[in-house]
Amino acid sequence: MNVQNLAVINGRKIEMFHHESGAEFGYSKPQTDSFGLMLPKDYDETKKYPLYLVLHSAGHELFSCLATVNIKGDHDIYDTPDDSFGLYPDCYRNMANEKHEWFWGGTAASNDDRDEACTTELQPVEKRVLATLEWVFENYPVDRERVYAVGNSMGGTGSLGIAVPRGDIFAAVKANVPAGVNHVLSRLGYEGDAPEGFKSPDLPVIVDYSSQTDQWSRGHERLYDQIKKHKYAIMGFWGPYGHENDNEKIARHIDIVHAFDIGSVKLHEAYPAFTDATTDDVLPWPETMNHSTESGQVNAFFRWKVIADTEDCFEIELRLLAQDEYESRLTFPKESTADVTIRRLQKFAFSEGDEVSFTFGDKSGKVKLADSLTIPGLTVTTAPKVLKISK
Repeated sequence: MNVQNLAVINGRKIEMFHHESGAEFGYSKPQTDSFGLMLPKDYDETKKYPLYLVLHSAGHELFSCLATVNIKGDHDIYDTPDDSFGLYPDCYRNMANEKHEWFWGGTAASNDDRDEACTTELQPVEKRVLATLEWVFENYPVDRERVYAVGNSMGGTGSLGIAVPRGDIFAAVKANVPAGVNHVLSRLGYEGDAPEGFKSPDLPVIVDYSSQTDQWSRGHERLYDQIKKHKYAIMGFWGPYGHENDNEKIARHIDIVHAFDIGSVKLHEAYPAFTDATTDDVLPWPETMNHSTESGQVNAFFRWKVIADTEDCFEIELRLLAQDEYESRLTFPKESTADVTIRRLQKFAFSEGDEVSFTFGDKSGKVKLADSLTIPGLTVTTAPKVLKISK
């Protein structure tokens, strides 16, 4: 595959590609597809850079998506950080082949139509996106530790459905008003038909911001329920802002959506998942959807830093975001109690039934492990404390 042309859009250089796609992805007949690769702002081929996979909405195609980049208030999730590659695949060119082409995993975008979405089998467009990503890895200096997926609306659904099950590729995922959760829940095998013994790698850290006044968010509680059940990491935000993509308009309702930088998460580094935090707000789905005017969050204030990950000991610093770290109208909590599960462990290994010892501030104890390394009832404060776990 060769560069077809080089464009400069709103100050960023983008290499544009067109290629043939066919049977290798499961398409019934060959088709021409396109993608753009945005280069880091001060690109140096001798250095490695993070990469953001950016998936557009159903109302966009490749070129209209790229035209919004760096234009404040116009689909802000499409903006790639200056120090990163941005990979922009297109799924609009062949939209007549709707069953295969939508980023949301087939025809089953709505919560009432779950045919293709209710399996773990990837649609051709999903295979194409992942193959394009691998091609970029092979041909450009991408830091494989820092690969992320983001998207809006249909692309938000796609970022969840394509990237969340691939915790072996993506460090974190950020979805802006995703248009349904069938895609991700089925690809994870949490809903629908999954092969016996099917299991995804430890999931990326998920940041989701949706609105209870957006009809596309219907059924969103199912995502939160399953992530909580399986003890993975999600930071969730909502408010009565509808199907909005403008950061400033969203911030009028909830202004801490972007306080956490997904670029701080690395692929081969452990992270904590917080469950049942006392600072969590009550989800608006399904009971108060459409008529709730409240904004809220789940797990928005937790921060961490891994200190040690060895065969016999794991240490991680846990704290809450302090009021003076991020400008907000909210009053930040000074403490929060939650169950803490450690995911993506690199060297510290355990088996079901093992017993581990832990210390956290002045609290200590022993925990018999089930299928995850979970320490219950830890109170995290704005003052950093180290959780130490040993065999």
